[in-house]
Amino acid sequence: MDERIQLMKSGSGFIAALDQSGGSTPKTLQNYGVSSLEYGDNEELMFDLVHQMRVRIMTNSVFARPNVLGAILFEKTMHGNVGAKCGSQYLWQDKSILPFLKIDVGLEPVLNGVQFMKPIPNLSARLEEAKSLDVFGTKMRSVIKENDAVAIREIVDQQFKFARSILEHGLIPIVEPEIDIHIDEKLPAEEVLRECLRNSLEGLQGEETVVFKLTLPEQKNFYHEFTNHPRVLRVAALSGGYNQNESISRLSENDQMIASFSRALTENLRRDLTEEKFSTQLSQAIQGISSASASG
Repeated sequence: MDERIQLMKSGSGFIAALDQSGGSTPKTLQNYGVSSLEYGDNEELMFDLVHQMRVRIMTNSVFARPNVLGAILFEKTMHGNVGAKCGSQYLWQDKSILPFLKIDVGLEPVLNGVQFMKPIPNLSARLEEAKSLDVFGTKMRSVIKENDAVAIREIVDQQFKFARSILEHGLIPIVEPEIDIHIDEKLPAEEVLRECLRNSLEGLQGEETVVFKLTLPEQKNFYHEFTNHPRVLRVAALSGGYNQNESISRLSENDQMIASFSRALTENLRRDLTEEKFSTQLSQAIQGISSASASG
């Protein structure tokens, strides 16, 4: 684990977010060129189709170190076959890419301008299974839609409550309190969030560390203090709906912040592309995102 922690702390590249779940999968497939008419109400078929897309990405020769440091997987992708192995073991054993597992099961309705995570069932058993499949860490997302200081603090408290449980199981949590990019008071909300994160880090003990995944900020280097914090292995940025060019541009303005992009990574990938053209589009995205992640 120490070797992998050091890799997460100082390795080059970015974290690919390949963890689209039930709510975001239809849009992902539509962008990839797969109509909802192909799967209709058949959720299993929908997930099979998006798994095929993910396998095509993961097995491509350009999806590799040093440009790709880690990858976040949906649970079905962790279990799903990639060649003769499950997804997480393929990434680590064949490509030395750190696998993370999305553990949240969706969001509660908006309350006081935020969306908390739903209760996560069978967490302990899922974490132990993930460890057995070479998973390095976890990812969990909640969303801030209004600048409400009390609600933002409660969002962060929930994130760190789960983070402590994850750390007890020997995995590294990605803490992701996303700020909606369309929020009216984005910068003031970022200021509140930064203070809450700063305070919550003080509650970690011993050698406990986390990874932050935060919305690309309005001010350059806004979260820079966390990039050198002893409790933070890495600070990653989510694209949050910004397109690929905007995401890369904003990321390049933030020293030592690396990407953890989903839509901005797969934006120009289509099912009907030849393998050569698919590789070219994927390579261009990876190179651009990796270069921006190396800024500073």
